[in-house]
Amino acid sequence: MKPYPFTAKKYPARLPELRSGVEARRHPAVIVGGGPVGFATALGLANFGVPSVLIEADDSVCFGSRAICISRRSLEIVERLGAVDGFLKTGLPWTGGRSFYRDTQVLHFRMPHDENQKLPPMVNLAQYTIEQFLLDAAEQRSELVNVRWNTKVVGIDTHADGATLNLSSPAGDYTMQADWVVACDGGRSFVRDALGLQLQGASYEGRYVIVDIELDTERPTERLAYFDPSCNPGSTVLVHCQPDKVWRIDYQLRDDEDPDEATKPENVLPRVESLLEMMGERGRWAPIWITIYKANALTLERYRHGRVLFTGDAAHLVPIFGVRGANSGIDDADNLAWKLAFVVKGLASEKLLDSYSDERVFAARENLSYGMKSTEFMAPPSFAFALMRKAVLSLAADHPSLASLINPRQTSAISYTQSPLNQAAERSADFEAGPAPGTVLAECPLMIVENGQAREGHLTDLVAPSFTALHFSDAGELPVALENLKGDFDERGVPFRLVPITARVGSDRPGIHGRDHTGRLFVMYGAKPGTLYLVRPDGHVAGRWLEADAAEVKAAIDRILG
Repeated sequence: MKPYPFTAKKYPARLPELRSGVEARRHPAVIVGGGPVGFATALGLANFGVPSVLIEADDSVCFGSRAICISRRSLEIVERLGAVDGFLKTGLPWTGGRSFYRDTQVLHFRMPHDENQKLPPMVNLAQYTIEQFLLDAAEQRSELVNVRWNTKVVGIDTHADGATLNLSSPAGDYTMQADWVVACDGGRSFVRDALGLQLQGASYEGRYVIVDIELDTERPTERLAYFDPSCNPGSTVLVHCQPDKVWRIDYQLRDDEDPDEATKPENVLPRVESLLEMMGERGRWAPIWITIYKANALTLERYRHGRVLFTGDAAHLVPIFGVRGANSGIDDADNLAWKLAFVVKGLASEKLLDSYSDERVFAARENLSYGMKSTEFMAPPSFAFALMRKAVLSLAADHPSLASLINPRQTSAISYTQSPLNQAAERSADFEAGPAPGTVLAECPLMIVENGQAREGHLTDLVAPSFTALHFSDAGELPVALENLKGDFDERGVPFRLVPITARVGSDRPGIHGRDHTGRLFVMYGAKPGTLYLVRPDGHVAGRWLEADAAEVKAAIDRILG
């Protein structure tokens, strides 16, 4: 096997200051498990000035082939965490893919992408690189993110005001106290098992071998799917290009194949060779990694259990089809971080954390629904499903309307349509266009003007670690009541920004504002002078008013904070 073109730095275990085997300091937030979700949670808390300790059992970022596709929504989140530059510089962007039935192309899909977008729909990037970029950002904020490498949680005792964790490392064992614990410790979560919790849902029998290879080719970056290909009859094969000439190949095993035998190199490599020949790839290649995967569609019923909160694979396991695993976990972290920060800082009731569970369980069920549909098509669980799939694939080339059944339904931002945090539903009904409460901001180019200096930007550039009130006007004029509202929240320590959005004309206001220089934003958002959108720190709309009312905006935020 050839090694990956990546060398991870190793970190030793280190002991904190102890008193009789107990850490001297109590921590407001302890995150169990690194990975993309753990690091994203820690960086999200750091954006609000909340320190955390991250406990990681390994001595480095991950190794092997895991998550490889990062969505536009995740890139938006990672940008707010201060780590997006590496993702965009190293990752391979793509906008669609092709599916083939035997030798015939039956689908060419494209993900939503237009001139309003700032970021690509998807980038391919190996998980070890994802983790490294997030770790790099965390190391830049070491005063707020304390990573404890090579340290395992071997016991947890929860109580009304926090938890006691027992830790083990080569440097020694000790106990620590935490106000809150965030479990990001993966599909085999120790914390979940220790609390006696079980994931609920479905497990599929279909198994896939995952192979990473090094291949030098000029083939464009896109998702490729082969149904019943000549190289592996009766199987389904997926192919993704990654940076550094690494290619990820997933192929389905037949029901009668022994998984231990199927993952031996002498059985894997001929199949890969046959696939590459079928694709017309004649260049030299070398295997890097071989493993096996089985699809699960599982979730906890609730993600908050007292002072313990579950995220990522510790909370839910989503089939790989549609790339919702790491992306949904990053979205978990984004949703949780601001809410936990507000609670830790005494700005909100603990009930705000119940909304984390409400919203992200809803999102998980949406993701599982799409993931299960894709899984049942990719790996039919019964004869009836297999027969349906064969009929669709056989007819799709001549009947394009059937192609929607082949579409992998790539991940997209979830709208929290039933969120308890959605405000002023009757006011929202006045709008003829624009994102409703619970929906993420629709992207649009803007001229960002800050202290008289203008630069080209986008609407999502205005999302900050705060509530953001986007007030639409001709030239930046603001009602006095709204400006007073800003002062009220500042006195209470509640992060709140009031950002004017002007029409084509400029404004000489100090601070920051956005100018709709394309003329698209007002139309997209159904806005007129006096309109206000209230945006949460995670970029979801909390409420909107066609005619802004400062008292209603204040009441909306107070209700959210409980």
